[in-house]
Amino acid sequence: MGFFSHGTSDGFGPVLKGERIYLRPPTQSDHPAWAQLREESRSFLKPWEPTWPNDDLTRLAFRRRLRRYQRDMREDGGYAFFLFDATNHALLGGLTLAHIRRGVTQSCSLGYWMGERFAGKGLMTDGVRLAVGFVFDSLRLHRLEAACLPSNSASIRLLEKVGFQREGYARSYLCINGAWQDHLLFALVAGDLGGGDATSRSKLVAEA
Repeated sequence: MGFFSHGTSDGFGPVLKGERIYLRPPTQSDHPAWAQLREESRSFLKPWEPTWPNDDLTRLAFRRRLRRYQRDMREDGGYAFFLFDATNHALLGGLTLAHIRRGVTQSCSLGYWMGERFAGKGLMTDGVRLAVGFVFDSLRLHRLEAACLPSNSASIRLLEKVGFQREGYARSYLCINGAWQDHLLFALVAGDLGGGDATSRSKLVAEA
């Protein structure tokens, strides 16, 4: 696997490529596929996400979302990616690295969602592994955090498979599906996966 940086149609951002999938920042042209996948997966995603605004799937709301993503990336505050099939380029889901903290903390938070028809195939696991390399090797952060509902067994399995360690239990941690809910807290620290950092698993390549 490797990291590739190049311009997208709406700006500039990292593209992370694996064998089965790749991650790239979303662009305005992704809206139709994104809206369709989110709509058909609404019931599947509802128990695990904040309540969607009424206009969430509209093109205008998507444009606002992109502006926020691009601002976060420019300011090194966060990075948003869409997950695509490397063979047919179908949109599969999304992944975000948010709340980047520099200084003595050097950490960020991981979040992700998967379209219902693509779930259970290990594709998001591949995406998270790419993101882990990006966090430690390119962003040079020290700590990657994640949280999930105690009932979300699929997400727990994913995080533990990638190497995250369970660190705690937070009461009323996030407002999910309209209610404040407890979460399990996980983290991955640079060096947890061996070799000291992600360099041995990936490399930064500039696209010609």
